[in-house]
Amino acid sequence: MRDDAPVVVAARRTWIGTAGHGHRDVRAVDLAAVVLGAALDDARALGVAAEVDDVVLGNCTGPGGNLARVAALTAAGLGTGVPGLTVDRQCGSGLAAVLLAGQQVRTGEAGMVFAGGVESASTAPRRAHRTPDGDVPYDRAPFAPAAIGDPDMGPAADALARAYGVPRERQDAYAVRSHTRALAAHAAGRFDAETVPVPRDPSGTGSAHGSPLRRDERARRLDPAVVARLPAAFSPDGTVTAATASPVSDGAAVLAIVPERTRAALGLPGLRLVAGATRGVDPRLPGWGPVPAVRTVLAAAGQDVGQLDAIELVEAFAAQVLTVTDALGLDPLGVPDDDARLCTDGGALALGHPWGASGAVSVVRLFSRLVRAGAPAGTLGLAAAAVGGGMGVAGLFEVVR
Repeated sequence: MRDDAPVVVAARRTWIGTAGHGHRDVRAVDLAAVVLGAALDDARALGVAAEVDDVVLGNCTGPGGNLARVAALTAAGLGTGVPGLTVDRQCGSGLAAVLLAGQQVRTGEAGMVFAGGVESASTAPRRAHRTPDGDVPYDRAPFAPAAIGDPDMGPAADALARAYGVPRERQDAYAVRSHTRALAAHAAGRFDAETVPVPRDPSGTGSAHGSPLRRDERARRLDPAVVARLPAAFSPDGTVTAATASPVSDGAAVLAIVPERTRAALGLPGLRLVAGATRGVDPRLPGWGPVPAVRTVLAAAGQDVGQLDAIELVEAFAAQVLTVTDALGLDPLGVPDDDARLCTDGGALALGHPWGASGAVSVVRLFSRLVRAGAPAGTLGLAAAAVGGGMGVAGLFEVVR
């Protein structure tokens, strides 16, 4: 193994709040700063003395500017000499940030980088187009040129389900699976070591309300009979419902990445980044994006899906998850036993989907499932996300001890 291979040695996230609720008054920079500070404390407690060379954070709907730099300046323990880079690859932003940080470490540019993502849909600014007749509000930036096709994500998920034959019943069953697993993980305390609570008033401005979240807010018991009666959420003839679409959410996740030589010298367990890839697909069917990205990283590493021990796929929509798993030969709804490697403790459908952070949350989950749980060296984990505009991002990781 090369001594400059990038390795994740610490991984933290916030509890995820539903937009307008648990973290409703907490700015993106404050969510990021809290989790940055926790990851830094973890790295220092493990004996990592290297200077922090950069902070790379994914974000989609923040205030603009360089949010990562502001978060680095806000976080306790990081000085003015630590720069920042903000990445926008939509729902793949957090994972893209991890891949970029891995490249910095692999090339020798950095001895330690903190990477991840953050989203505060609750506090995101409202934007407008300037026209001769005044400002005209718009809901979102374009994902693709209108001439090619630029659907919203909900209708795109409906189109994907039609194109690849994913019926309503399977989508409903997968949503129930995600919530059931998330509730079981909460009850067993499997998220406790990876999470950090957000203080009531992280910025000291007196603006935040309510108590800190002590769980991921969205997860709940879903009655299959009730789920089956829900109307289509996005298209009159669609199959995606409020239960099978992830909620708009607030949250942050950060990982500490160092070279293999640093990890080995300290004798730390970690997740080595083996390979990463981003691939483009038809913007009209963006949910297909993870398929070529996953195939690319597996081919680069000389592995196949059967050799993976843990898989975290951002659950933007049940239809998207099932389309991807069908293409990759996975069976998360198998009878009598499903493929438990996929989102073992639930995913974004149940935990929430803070867009810029979700890809990094997936890597935090891999770290807990494999490194914190004591998986042996050589165990493989995969993280992947679909991206608006027709892209997929994937990263392959290996346990090192």
